[in-house]
Amino acid sequence: METDDEDKLHIEDLVAAAGGGWYGVLFDNPSQQLPPKLTWCFNFPFGNVSRKDEDSPLTLTVEWLPVPAESWRRLAGHHMTSASFGKPAEASIYYYLHHRFNTVTLDLVEQRGRSLRAVVTVSGDIDHLGIDPVHADAWLTFTGVLVSLHDVTSADVALTRLSQFTDTDGLALDTGGSDAALRFTTRPD
Repeated sequence: METDDEDKLHIEDLVAAAGGGWYGVLFDNPSQQLPPKLTWCFNFPFGNVSRKDEDSPLTLTVEWLPVPAESWRRLAGHHMTSASFGKPAEASIYYYLHHRFNTVTLDLVEQRGRSLRAVVTVSGDIDHLGIDPVHADAWLTFTGVLVSLHDVTSADVALTRLSQFTDTDGLALDTGGSDAALRFTTRPD
């Protein structure tokens, strides 16, 4: 979807902001013959953009990216690419609505506990947002792992299944979450 000229986003609108996060999603979909798979999502925030009538949040999101790491505590050092939208990653910039980008290059540079420095470049402006490529470099905070498996209804079973994909040491059920899936977050210090 194209934006009006007066609402177009400009490269100078991309001012990095604090508060980014990353999380995992363990999911399956038997109706689509998708076996259980752990993927990772990364959210890079920018400052809000003001236009004539209103403000819009601005966020670059990379979703559904498999990272070949044995633990959520050791993602640093991985370099991933996705050459086409949804194969496997989906990248978009939220600016009033989601604007998709075709390719992703993501480097997970350094990790300190729950904080992960990620550097991303997305390109191939599918929805004609008007800026291409887009680059972000940020420290992101781990917000947990969602478990959404068709045959899992208890936290114990979910954690056992999750342990087949990543180290679950330090994770506990988030009992205050509102997600349809079970969310496991880091235990309080």
